[in-house]
Amino acid sequence: MLKKNQSLIQLLLFIGILIFINILANARLGNTSLYGFIDFTEEKRFTLTEGTQNLLRDLDDVVTIEILLDGDLSPSFKRLKEAVRQTLEDFRSESGYIEYRFFDPMGGTNEENIEAQKTLAQQGIYPLENRVRKADELSLKVIYPYARFYYKGRPAAVNFLKNDVPGMPEEVALENSIGLLEYQFANVIQKLQSPNRKNIVFSTGHGELNPLETRDLENSLRKFYNTDRINLEKVVQIDPQIAALVVAKPRFPFSDEDKFKIDQYVMNGGKVLWLLDALRVDLDSLRREGDYVATDYPTDLSNILFNYGVRLQPNVLLDATSTRIALNTGRVGNAPQMTKVEYPYHPLIIPRTKHPVVKSLGPLNFKFGGTLDTTTQTKTGLRRIPLLMSSENSFMQYNPIRMNFDIFKVGLRPEQFNKGPQMVALAVEGIFPSMYENRVGQATLDTYAELGLTFQKRSLENKMIIVSDGDIAKNKVLNYQEGQIAPLGFNEFENFQFANKEFLLNAIEYLIDTDGLIEARSKEIKLRLLDEVRAQEEKSYWQLLNIGLPVLFIVLFGLGYNFWRRRRFGK
Repeated sequence: MLKKNQSLIQLLLFIGILIFINILANARLGNTSLYGFIDFTEEKRFTLTEGTQNLLRDLDDVVTIEILLDGDLSPSFKRLKEAVRQTLEDFRSESGYIEYRFFDPMGGTNEENIEAQKTLAQQGIYPLENRVRKADELSLKVIYPYARFYYKGRPAAVNFLKNDVPGMPEEVALENSIGLLEYQFANVIQKLQSPNRKNIVFSTGHGELNPLETRDLENSLRKFYNTDRINLEKVVQIDPQIAALVVAKPRFPFSDEDKFKIDQYVMNGGKVLWLLDALRVDLDSLRREGDYVATDYPTDLSNILFNYGVRLQPNVLLDATSTRIALNTGRVGNAPQMTKVEYPYHPLIIPRTKHPVVKSLGPLNFKFGGTLDTTTQTKTGLRRIPLLMSSENSFMQYNPIRMNFDIFKVGLRPEQFNKGPQMVALAVEGIFPSMYENRVGQATLDTYAELGLTFQKRSLENKMIIVSDGDIAKNKVLNYQEGQIAPLGFNEFENFQFANKEFLLNAIEYLIDTDGLIEARSKEIKLRLLDEVRAQEEKSYWQLLNIGLPVLFIVLFGLGYNFWRRRRFGK
């Protein structure tokens, strides 16, 4: 009886310990969960980056998240839904202020669904058709792979499905989407949490793109930032509180005073996004003038860029991988006959690196861009990191270049495209040296001192991005009088939206990121997909292995146990 009571007490004690551990695992210390785990996955898919962890731990109010992806889904989207759930559970393990729910906005009556679609469209949320197969039936269902965030009365929405690359397999699109979930969700929370909107400023006074030509980019930026213009000639210095300066396709010279202001802005931690064209070439001028010699843009920026270890080459890039333009190839009756032809001056740039700015990004469309050279040495050993490269089949034309459409008559020989990948966008990181070190006169230093400013010879750790195509930020203006524009990156000849705008938004976020959230954009989720052909060929083997082996193990264990008992108790 005593032995039975001891066994019962041990059982109850064991159950009590399990309950206590379970309560402890779900308890919270302040805003932090005591729950923990060990992530054995190769890519650490269940481990949040340090920047995301710090962001979530600093929350001081509830973040409510509504995920619109629910209801009757195909297996692929069920997997995406579960990945979203897992990501949000990881968020909740860091902060008790994360609350979420899934719901299907198309789960009502037909009239309710139509009204819901109108309401969501007004919020910039648009549906996607999902094919759902049941038995032998295939049905189409409208779904919304979106999440809506609410924090202190401020809303924001994010599309977490990355499928904007034509011809991309569904598995790869899902891999990209799942890999970016942490970054996309943390990025939205960071922007909602920030009490002050950062300022993104575009330079003026040197023939840069005008506000109408950058309207689409600025409209996207204004969701979370303030945007403005700054004329460098009218300010004493660029305010270091400006988060980033965008220099978008200047065409006239920068004075030494203007470059000095940019130099000191960088020395004081300012971030610059350079979008530059070396030569004056564009399709409208070519159609209008028919034949002309390209000229240099006299921006006089070569010395300041050289100081950062970069040369903007005086050339135009041609790539065998390019987009098309419409060319007049004759007349049908009284109407011109327009034919779409590949135009190597409009390269199709496909991101190939895993840098956070371009990871999982769709193709970009450059127009008469040039190349960048990084063979020069810098005083402080700046790191120059490639972001975008042309294809293997490319080459350059250097000034003087006669521009016309004769290339379609005489043709370009395939052997000309033999210069290999050329750099067209790069990031520069490190401690930047001032171009004006040992060059500033005493009068300038005295003026600076009177204004309470100090000349800086070196920056702290800083970064900038340089792109050898100013048109990457230019949306087409359809009507100047009415202010009608086309979306940035939209190519009317291909009828496709290229990722120009997303690249620029990523570039700006990379530059101004101070919390390390951009690290989450480098996260890579590997899909271990089943080889269906091999699985079918080895079907019998794996059935035997998975069914027969466990049975064999149990039989052997039973025989061995009985043999051991007989030997022990037989004595």
